[in-house]
Amino acid sequence: MSNRPVIAALLLLTSLQSLAAEVSGFRVWADPAKTRAVLDLDRKTVYKLFTLKNPHRVVIDLQGSTIDIPLDLDADHAGVITGVRYGQPDTNTLRVVFDLSEATEISSFLLEPTAQYGHRLVVDLFSKSQSKKASLVKHVTDIQIPDRDVVIAIDAGHGGEDPGAIGKKRTREKDVVLRIARELKWAIDKQPGMRGVLTRDGDYYIPLRGRYEKARKERADLFVSIHADAFRKSSVRGSSVFVLSAKGASSEFARLLADSENSSDLVGGVTLSDKDDMLASVLLDLSQSATREASNKVAADILNSLKSTGKTHKNHVGHANFMVLKSPDVPSVLVETAFISNPSEEKRLTEKEFQQRMAAAISRGIGNYFYASPPPGTWIANNRNAARHIVARGDTLGGIATRYRVSLTSLRRVNNIDGDVIHVGRELIIPTG
Repeated sequence: MSNRPVIAALLLLTSLQSLAAEVSGFRVWADPAKTRAVLDLDRKTVYKLFTLKNPHRVVIDLQGSTIDIPLDLDADHAGVITGVRYGQPDTNTLRVVFDLSEATEISSFLLEPTAQYGHRLVVDLFSKSQSKKASLVKHVTDIQIPDRDVVIAIDAGHGGEDPGAIGKKRTREKDVVLRIARELKWAIDKQPGMRGVLTRDGDYYIPLRGRYEKARKERADLFVSIHADAFRKSSVRGSSVFVLSAKGASSEFARLLADSENSSDLVGGVTLSDKDDMLASVLLDLSQSATREASNKVAADILNSLKSTGKTHKNHVGHANFMVLKSPDVPSVLVETAFISNPSEEKRLTEKEFQQRMAAAISRGIGNYFYASPPPGTWIANNRNAARHIVARGDTLGGIATRYRVSLTSLRRVNNIDGDVIHVGRELIIPTG
């Protein structure tokens, strides 16, 4: 009698066992666009996903897999998922079922191990009612309003699956920066002619590209990403301001920081199989010298404001290749409010008074920039008082124009100056448009 059938059966069993995975964790996050369910696995596996109607359900079949945890559902973050259960339709299949409140569009993908996570199966559920709301909002923001507000897109870093840096006392970056972002929106909204828009206002993850794309859809005049990162030395402290570099990082610290922030998509759970259009965006960005110039100027104003509030890590604006700053047409800056890896700064990050003081300083720097150089057609451009400058020894007309961010031609025109000669003590009117 041949042993071949027995050997074949053993090989098949071994193969199935190698594909078997144990479900070791389960989480659900809901954001304005979708509901995300994540299954933690101890190894890569084969799965099949399909939907059922009456009632609406999503069914996930994991080949040869097991589970030894309860699939608890937090109703506050469950989105369109109303219940979760599991069972075994046959001896080689673990079946997980999501009960849904409505029909959804579905996307799923497996993630390789990264940072604190092992293998993950991600299932995104897109509500059709949420898609309709998003479409309506887009049409509204396409309308240009006379005397409009200057719009500041405020991005709280990380969120959801991605906690960001974690301090010694287990303080999570994603939590403290969201609180600072909300305080910053409040401070900006208080300034006449300015309005803040949050890229996220809850504990969920938005891909890096999605963050600056939201700023573009809102027709933002500035994108500000708020962070509180960590460094290998716990003594490092102070706030910092960064802009995108077209050449390279301004320091080894800036490079390491950018590498850390750019890995957020892997931790937050983003499939990397559809990035051809992103390349076009990056190439377009490199040609936008005006956007980079504006980013540098507003970053300098924010840094100067932070210096008057507390210690800064560096006395100059840093440069690095931050993915989140690659909007081709919206000036963008990244603010490291403090180091969560520094025990004293970790404690301050959790204090409301520090959060408010940091937000006020950033808001003041943003206001200084836009009141000195408002976009045409905005309320600030049409209503601010004309600035005046008394010529001091050493002043030049070109230097004054640069200082107030106006063109040399307009400065000459409003002051009836023909040439470049100016006299000490003369009062110059600074054009407002």
